[in-house]
Amino acid sequence: MKRKYIIGIDGGSQSSKVVIYDLEGNVVCEGKQDLRPMHLPKPGIVEHPGDDLWDSIVIACKRAMTCFQGEPKDIIGIGLCTIRFCRALLKADGTLASPVMSWMDTRVSKPYEDNNPAVKYVTTSSGYITHRFTGEFKDTAANYQGVWPMDTDTWQWTKDETVVKQVGMPREMLFELQMPGTILGHITESAAKETGIPKGIPVVATANDKAVEALGAGSLSEKTALISLGTYIASMVHGYENLKDSNHFWTNFASIPNQYLYESYGIRRGMWTVSWFKDLLGDEIALKAKVLGIQPEELLNREAQLIPAGSDGLMTVLDWLAPTDAPFKKGIMIGFDGRHTRAHIYRSILEAIALTMKNRADAMCNELKIELDRIIISGGGANSELFMQIFADVFGLSASRNVISGSASLGSAICVAVAMGVYDSYANAIDKMVKVRDTFDPNPENTVLYKRLNDAAYKKITEYTDEILKKSYPIFL
Repeated sequence: MKRKYIIGIDGGSQSSKVVIYDLEGNVVCEGKQDLRPMHLPKPGIVEHPGDDLWDSIVIACKRAMTCFQGEPKDIIGIGLCTIRFCRALLKADGTLASPVMSWMDTRVSKPYEDNNPAVKYVTTSSGYITHRFTGEFKDTAANYQGVWPMDTDTWQWTKDETVVKQVGMPREMLFELQMPGTILGHITESAAKETGIPKGIPVVATANDKAVEALGAGSLSEKTALISLGTYIASMVHGYENLKDSNHFWTNFASIPNQYLYESYGIRRGMWTVSWFKDLLGDEIALKAKVLGIQPEELLNREAQLIPAGSDGLMTVLDWLAPTDAPFKKGIMIGFDGRHTRAHIYRSILEAIALTMKNRADAMCNELKIELDRIIISGGGANSELFMQIFADVFGLSASRNVISGSASLGSAICVAVAMGVYDSYANAIDKMVKVRDTFDPNPENTVLYKRLNDAAYKKITEYTDEILKKSYPIFL
């Protein structure tokens, strides 16, 4: 029997990745292209410049197909996953009427108010990229959370005209919705010429990026939390009801039709903060790492590994991007003394991510009345053994990471495998395609220390600093 392949596309906030898998979830080859810096013309406006989302996917596709040694005709489908909460305004022919709005753009949390007569359609990043691949005006239903006229019970457009008027998006401006695991269309001749992917290959609907990542991480248990380490960091558990009016989490669509993910509140610019600190160190850290033959991140991990749990009292608050309802918030580092080095600062950032997500996951689980039995860590940060151990110690639970740490592309491939009948269920597909790399058990002494630090001080920092920041914020408007 000939070997068959699946293409999983992960269009993220910082890069586009295209991975070709075999049917057992093994990576055959891949291509990646970094996105360009966001266009920030004025406060609140955050756009992907030009046609960057599509252009980066095109380059990543070409790179993947160039190194692909198999037969292109043996590729059975493409799973497409892109960033959630983006908004794309399209002309009648499906081309961009203006740059795609990032999830960080304040306009995406408001009703559509654009008066540009050239705008014919309002859609998501997945809707736009689906059109570029297939020519169809179709999109996955599972990428419409936020300000859309969406009925989250039926996974279809609402029939409530009051809601339609509130969001400013009449039905004729919206794409046709399909469930995850269905075929949205097929690669057109023009898309084939641009990407190198053969014409006619089916493009399969997945879901929003966090849901697809959860699927690719193998997270289907109601007592297993996935901690997704991305530009936006969140924790998620699987669910079966569309729970509403919650206080400490929100209900997201899952990648499995008519199922849901309960998602804790997260960290905006989460792993971005780690990159920010690395870049802040400049050439010195890069040159030292080069001499040692390692990446700068690995050098920082090695240095921070020598710092005791708790970073000798240095604590970080991760508000490098303030929420829209509290624009005064800023990032904070508190507790410096003469012992502290760059390794302390780096470890403090990692500990802040773990402590923040522990508190937010606890709030979600308490409301759901569940107790976690383990956590899975996904994203590039999972490659750090130090970070994995910090998570295990802070949560007091075993922390696992998978062979495929950036699991959105694998989740996309799983959707294709089910859609094309390779596996008869998502559970069976996960069993065959998701592989655990290793597990980190908590150090009891560190768990006790982190709990003391968290309860006595970390949870309470912003009760005092918010009042100071509220006073300083107007000075710099």
